[in-house]
Amino acid sequence: MSAEHAHLPPGVEVITTLPEATALIPAGAEARTIRVTLAPGDPGAPPHRHPGPLFGYVTQGEILFELEGQPPRILKAGDALFEPGGDVIHYQGANNLPDAQSQLVVTMFAPPGTPILTVVSEEELAERRHLRVTQP
Repeated sequence: MSAEHAHLPPGVEVITTLPEATALIPAGAEARTIRVTLAPGDPGAPPHRHPGPLFGYVTQGEILFELEGQPPRILKAGDALFEPGGDVIHYQGANNLPDAQSQLVVTMFAPPGTPILTVVSEEELAERRHLRVTQP
């Protein structure tokens, strides 16, 4: 535990901090807390983007998580995640478990009235294919 967090009461733990994230929050943004529950094997939403950054935590199961410019990775219960929002494409947010539910809770910072996500067209996916990182 860092000296910065030594004063916290028992049972309170700082999991992750991202000081650089504040620069990505749009002016006048509202905070939205969103719970995503995925049935066994659910592929999640199609490729999309969010109107602002989000920070979250996997509360149950395993999520196959892929953002543009990063290789796909498996996030397990207890893992934190960050998405910058804006122009970055969120390719995958699938339940990696075929026989159990998975869940995550995120807080998104976005301009009021904007949609939580916007699906990316097949044409744009093709145009940006070079930005997708694939596993060897």
